[in-house]
Amino acid sequence: MIKDPVFQPLVINKLEIKNRICMPAMHLNMAEDFMVTDRLVQFYAERARGGAGLITVGFATVDEYSAGTTNIGAHRDDFIPGLSRLAAAIKENGARAAVQINHGGKNTHSMMIGGKTPVAASAVLSRMTRETTRALETDEIPQVIDSFAQAALRVKNAGYDAVEVLAGTGYLISSFLSPLTNQRNDEWGGCFENRMRFGVEVFKAIRKAVGPDYALLVRMNGNDLMPESVGRLDLQTFARNLVAAGADAVNINVGWHDARIPQIVTSVPRAAFGYLSKEMKEQISVPVFTGHRVHNIETARVLIRDDVCDMVAMGRALIADPYMPEKARTGREKDVVHCIACAQGCFDHLFELQQVRCLCNPKAGRESECLIKKTTTPKKVMVIGGGAAGMSAALAADERGHSVTLFEKSLELGGQLHLAGAPPGREEFRELAVDLARQVELSGVTLKLGTPVDEACLEVEKPDFVLLATGATPITLPIPGVDLPNVVQAWDVLTEKVRCGKKVAIIGGGAVGVEVALYLAEKGTPSGDAIKFLLINGVETPEDLLKIATNGTKKVVLLEMLEKVGKDIGKSTRWVMMQDLSRFGVTVKTQTKAAEITPTGVRVEIDGQIEEIQADTVVLASGSKSENAFKMVLDQKNIPYEIIGDARQIALAYDAIHNGFESGSKI
Repeated sequence: MIKDPVFQPLVINKLEIKNRICMPAMHLNMAEDFMVTDRLVQFYAERARGGAGLITVGFATVDEYSAGTTNIGAHRDDFIPGLSRLAAAIKENGARAAVQINHGGKNTHSMMIGGKTPVAASAVLSRMTRETTRALETDEIPQVIDSFAQAALRVKNAGYDAVEVLAGTGYLISSFLSPLTNQRNDEWGGCFENRMRFGVEVFKAIRKAVGPDYALLVRMNGNDLMPESVGRLDLQTFARNLVAAGADAVNINVGWHDARIPQIVTSVPRAAFGYLSKEMKEQISVPVFTGHRVHNIETARVLIRDDVCDMVAMGRALIADPYMPEKARTGREKDVVHCIACAQGCFDHLFELQQVRCLCNPKAGRESECLIKKTTTPKKVMVIGGGAAGMSAALAADERGHSVTLFEKSLELGGQLHLAGAPPGREEFRELAVDLARQVELSGVTLKLGTPVDEACLEVEKPDFVLLATGATPITLPIPGVDLPNVVQAWDVLTEKVRCGKKVAIIGGGAVGVEVALYLAEKGTPSGDAIKFLLINGVETPEDLLKIATNGTKKVVLLEMLEKVGKDIGKSTRWVMMQDLSRFGVTVKTQTKAAEITPTGVRVEIDGQIEEIQADTVVLASGSKSENAFKMVLDQKNIPYEIIGDARQIALAYDAIHNGFESGSKI
């Protein structure tokens, strides 16, 4: 029998790791004044219990210029006790523990470091913070190098199995390496060898500090994805030099934070950047990790089996389901709740200076707060509506110990998750619907599909409590012509209940309008497999293939009354979708009011002037309204209830799942 490559041990230096799954370092905003908190300990202990082989926390600071106070501190000895407590929690629950150390450089905002000016290789304007850095003086550089070494030694003394250095993503080491940010004319700048020197000296200093037998890793870019920065071939040279300086393993990252190429969102294909690890493995003799959009075990399995990498870094996947490794190891792979790369709870929260959460997992980052105690007074709970909120509520109420029945009038669970998953590159929302339905199947919830709820149903069920999760319905605009036969609803377009003509005008530039625009704009374009075939066989030039891949059969115009479209889309995702609107030729008209729909298009008002936009089909994407009329019946029958999800207030899928969980767990 062939052994599963994911669950074979890996040795780094003298450190043996039980499997090939690493949880990489991710900023969580959970430290306080650089100190490890109970929340951090509980978060990582849960991931260790879930079966990850190696857990890397951080990044941790190397000096007072490195990052803000919500990062873990490693730049003073008084941080060691907290670091030790976190290491013990990880190791006692079965995983190996590492800390990633780093200096933020140009990516550090002055407000994060007490108003001091951030430092970098040169005085440059950071595209990320919009602040100009101060160039490190030549005599300061050895001090910073030593600070890396001392931080690494603290990590070792705190009981960790390994230390990782972040040498990419535009941070300090990366800023020395890249000609975009290194404009020095001393021995630390100029030619590539000089620009590598800072990173190489950091590794030499750390190796000297921690000794020859301690596992030292580097997380570095395989490609900066920045014009005129460092590409993959030079980065391979950099990796060879870091290995010679003491690195025992290379963890491949991709891109700077300010790169304009998508790296983490759902539109990025699974393991799209795996080729960078494959090429790196051909250049160096130490283990190579790969990450970025490795969100399921099967992808990890293929990458390791096919020698693309030696280990997979699964970050958000283990936020969404900490027990993914153990479920896979014990033959329960289909029970995993997969990350859908929406970024609503993780990256978008960081942009808002909040702690990391997860759309798919309402317990993430609140492990102790979300321990559901069994009730001593079980109730008969009826959940009406099997969308995101309804499923989440039913699962929480079941975990609480109630007798739960979930009613869904259609023949499938998921509700608007199926709508969200209709546009190209967002299919994983549909996967979440499947995953949550599987959790319902595994639970004690009684499921009744194809069963609308009415008064007679209430008489039969006699519930003690009802959770009303009946969702929302699309809004029909009160404008002339809205009842014409060429007018359709966005939801019907996304579910393919209607067919649009060649020219399409979409009224409403919120999230749904943007999604419909992209959905229609890609109609008639070749699949990824087709493009690959045409490229490999030289049927068309790469330049022509780009045009073919982005030139669909629909001409789409998106109309929005406000100053910009997509205001209700998360920051991590919005810029990608705006970029795609342009690439696929969608005409966007803002500050444009639809005045009347005609048989041939839409009459709009722009700056007080009326003009007509020609369209074969007019799509209404003007939002939705809560559907909760059944509450009147519940009021009449004096049945206790709570309205949840979109039935209570129109919001994001993140809000629906978290609201459902909170409501179900408190009954």
